[in-house]
Amino acid sequence: MAPSNLSHRQTHNLLLISKLLSLRDTASPLTLLLDGLEQPATPLIKEYIRRARLSKVHVTLIAFETLKPLDGVDAFVSARRKTPVEVVREVAAVYQRESSTGTSARRRLVLIDSINPLLLHSTRADKNFHLSTFLSSFILPAAPSIASASKVETSLVVTFHQDVPGRPAQSPYSPSPLTLLSYLATTVIRLHSFSHILAQKAARDRSLVAPVFGLEEEQDGILLGRLDKPAGKESGEGVVLEMEHRRKSGRGVLEWYILPPASRYPSTQVKEIVTLLDDHPLYRPAEESDAGAGDEEPESTFELRLTERQRREREGVVLPYFDAQHGDGPGEGGRILYDMGEEDDFDEEEDEI
Repeated sequence: MAPSNLSHRQTHNLLLISKLLSLRDTASPLTLLLDGLEQPATPLIKEYIRRARLSKVHVTLIAFETLKPLDGVDAFVSARRKTPVEVVREVAAVYQRESSTGTSARRRLVLIDSINPLLLHSTRADKNFHLSTFLSSFILPAAPSIASASKVETSLVVTFHQDVPGRPAQSPYSPSPLTLLSYLATTVIRLHSFSHILAQKAARDRSLVAPVFGLEEEQDGILLGRLDKPAGKESGEGVVLEMEHRRKSGRGVLEWYILPPASRYPSTQVKEIVTLLDDHPLYRPAEESDAGAGDEEPESTFELRLTERQRREREGVVLPYFDAQHGDGPGEGGRILYDMGEEDDFDEEEDEI
């Protein structure tokens, strides 16, 4: 890839992840976070909340697993042991109270900490439950008073645990919940442990099989993989984000990012902290010094350089075909000059022919 194209891709993708995490222009109405036991989505959810506070975006947390409200959450809705209809009504009641007091925000962020309990119990209790209808009720409120009061930009972020076994589909022709969520989402972010990514890259660089961790090891009793993190100031801390964003035109954007731990920057940090994974010093290969590389010659066991004397003697040698170019008459320029030696056998018959 040309350097100009590479620089353009890096700049474009950095602006894209900043736009998505900061919820600007509703770039992604539905974002799906795919995490697991090896790397939970909690650091990324806290980053969403931190940026929402800086942008004055109202944050609603629908908690199926979280017991206490997180810092920066404006509305905490506990969804434990509640039906989908009850959850939707409680969220709508929160928005109605805000609109009545005049504190309704134009931009909203709805976070669902885990969609797995809802998919497991709702499909078992209610056969008429539709996941797409449930999610669209937060993006497009059904209450006409709320919708007509002012245009509200709502972004929905849903977390799905890949390591949690799901309930089999009722019909073999219906898609799985994960397939349906991946189809509905405009942005899919898979979370990986940075230490695991470094270990896999180190194995690939040595042409070895990349290691697996946790449940992928398929060993009895192992839930979390063990890996010694590298020591030093630039350790393998952070969260790797594998992003797949789908534009309105249908064109997809794939990129890998690294989110540093929250302890490395203040909560009021405005400058972008997410960087490309290829730009991290632990991930990118070590760059060798290219200074003076153009003047160096390939290494060899033979001496390829000529002295000044050898160069003058080589230029002074007159090759035989140079004399053949100086002909006086027509057709003389292509003749071949050859001087016979003592070892040459002269044949008179051939010479006559």
